[in-house]
Amino acid sequence: MTIRVLVWGENRHEQVEPHVAEIYPDGMHSTIAAGISENLGDKASVSTTTLDEPEHGLTEEVLAETDVLVWWGHAAHGEVEDKVVDRVYQHVLSGMGLVVLHSGHWSKIFGKLMGTSCTLRWRSERDRELVWTVNPTHPIAQGVPHPIVIEQQEMYGEFFDIPVPDELIFVSSFSGGEVFRSGCTFRRGHGKIFYFSPGDQDYPVYHHKDVRKVIANGVDWVNSDRPERALPTLLRYETGDFFNGHGYTGPIEAESDQERADA
Repeated sequence: MTIRVLVWGENRHEQVEPHVAEIYPDGMHSTIAAGISENLGDKASVSTTTLDEPEHGLTEEVLAETDVLVWWGHAAHGEVEDKVVDRVYQHVLSGMGLVVLHSGHWSKIFGKLMGTSCTLRWRSERDRELVWTVNPTHPIAQGVPHPIVIEQQEMYGEFFDIPVPDELIFVSSFSGGEVFRSGCTFRRGHGKIFYFSPGDQDYPVYHHKDVRKVIANGVDWVNSDRPERALPTLLRYETGDFFNGHGYTGPIEAESDQERADA
């Protein structure tokens, strides 16, 4: 089945900084979307939305029709409404794939899913980044060189305050000697997450063919093969009953009189 991909972009730098608009005249979200389309072809249907759309373009109806959400944010993390973050969070736990790019490490949704500060070391001085593959058999690493060479990039370095990744795929090094866990996967509930750091608004990183390939591979990998989207559910089972769970309100809610009588 076709992967329904939605690329979410903050789209603020492109509106107020001429040099960013020159690099990404249609917005970073459009450039990222084009890279996914060129690599996945008919396998994916790719659309875009931005922060300033109603409900940030992330309504319940839109998310229900999205298999993979790709997230880029930087200057306006605080403007993302908490109710929208909660909505995205529930969809990830239910099985929607999530790809978080670059400064999205400080987005509300990534922080909520990680449960940590997600802070890091950084320096923006037109650095060179080498992206080394440390898990060459992983599907996300297929078809990319070792290393990926990015001539112009912002430096991200350790310590990166995230949980230990389920899988570490890429590690980056920089001219100042810094290193960074630049490609990591996580699982939360029924959803899969891929964080990939290369890609700053000041540099043409999302035009880089190898970066575009990694992002497309990430989209393909986080896409769920579950037949339907659903939250992990708390069920009660009888002894010897391995297949048919019974509904359960949970330990916090009080039992009704009828439930006590049935017991």
